[in-house]
Amino acid sequence: MDWRNAFIQLILENLDDSTNPLTASLHSCGPLFLANIRSNAKNLAAGVSIPSSCANLEILRERSRSQMASSRGPSLTGWIRLYTDASILRCLADVSAPTAVQSIGYLDGIIVTCGPASGRLDLILSLIEIIQYKYLPMEEFTFQAQPDTSPPLSQPENFSLRSSSRDIPSFNRAPSVLTFQRNLSNRPFIVRGYGRDWPALAEHPWRSAAYLRSVAGPGRVVPVEIGEDYRESGWRQSMMSWENLLSSLDFIDQPPAHGSTEIIYLAQHNLLMQFPALREDIIVPDYVYAAVDPPEYLEYKPPGNDEQLVLNGWLGPKGTISPAHTDPYYNFFAQVVGRKTVWLAPPDVTPFMYPFELTSHSSESAPNMHNTSRVDVFSAKEEEDFPDFWEKGVREAFHETIGPGDLLFIPVGWWHAMRSEDTSFSVSMWF
Repeated sequence: MDWRNAFIQLILENLDDSTNPLTASLHSCGPLFLANIRSNAKNLAAGVSIPSSCANLEILRERSRSQMASSRGPSLTGWIRLYTDASILRCLADVSAPTAVQSIGYLDGIIVTCGPASGRLDLILSLIEIIQYKYLPMEEFTFQAQPDTSPPLSQPENFSLRSSSRDIPSFNRAPSVLTFQRNLSNRPFIVRGYGRDWPALAEHPWRSAAYLRSVAGPGRVVPVEIGEDYRESGWRQSMMSWENLLSSLDFIDQPPAHGSTEIIYLAQHNLLMQFPALREDIIVPDYVYAAVDPPEYLEYKPPGNDEQLVLNGWLGPKGTISPAHTDPYYNFFAQVVGRKTVWLAPPDVTPFMYPFELTSHSSESAPNMHNTSRVDVFSAKEEEDFPDFWEKGVREAFHETIGPGDLLFIPVGWWHAMRSEDTSFSVSMWF
């Protein structure tokens, strides 16, 4: 049995195992869908009806993805499993050198859409690696570490903002976890140079496009936002080649980018799960595992995964903006490459932030923005439009520019906005 059939047989065995909870969840999709995917898996295992199986699996993928958007609970689990298995089988149906990139795209689609909920993350990552080594030119994706000739890290110049009246407090030495628990968990602060010894700033430099290509290998795709600001009508989401995204940015080891005039931003994506080597390049601070007391007026719950921790990557060019918004979690935000100017304000300023109204539905193209302000805190052109903010909100706001190695703490419920001053790579740690 070749490697391809071994994976197909594994999927087929799982589909026939009624004791497997994820397989059992497929019953919530309806008997026809379960029978359909089993039939197509058997055809692929037998090597018959390949073209029709490809077409059927595409239909299953599209239908399950559509249902995922409107499902909850056990039903959602079933549709995720159907999308996952249909995508894996579609990948394997005709994988070859000419289709290798497309096949990897099916697998990356599972990671981006479902993450660990697919129940097959390790299998998917292994399958991607096999396809890369069998069908794609891996020699172009090697990385040879070079002696670090960059100057020592220094505190970046703080860009001025009219929308803020004070600087974010900074420490040059990291406070103890106990000090954080007792005295610092309800207000923002920066630890300068906290991550200066991380591999991501040393032997595995995230400022190197060659290194970032090497950890992914060929054929990978990632989700991106296209447009300067998700509040604007032209903003949209898309999937993009990882190689093309890196080529569009300024890195130390490639010529300056002169491509699209559109802002392309990889935002709020668990890139460290998709490319596990990156997870080894950072050290999650012990602060995120500390027990802290949230404000009584906030209905705080930690992330629902086993670790109660969500890591997201943020990679984009100079000029990317995350408008002022709130999040339901505490956040340690690590700046790895480039500089970002950060604006913060406490929950008390909410009456002056002019948030968007809560809508009855949201979608990828029209996200719900009730936690987002209509004020552009990086522009002073709107003082007449939002007078309460400029009169009352500014006096409570903080700002600071952070650079490589800096660690920022954002308490739960605080308003925050970000602007990249260079090509920037950051990691947020929600807890």
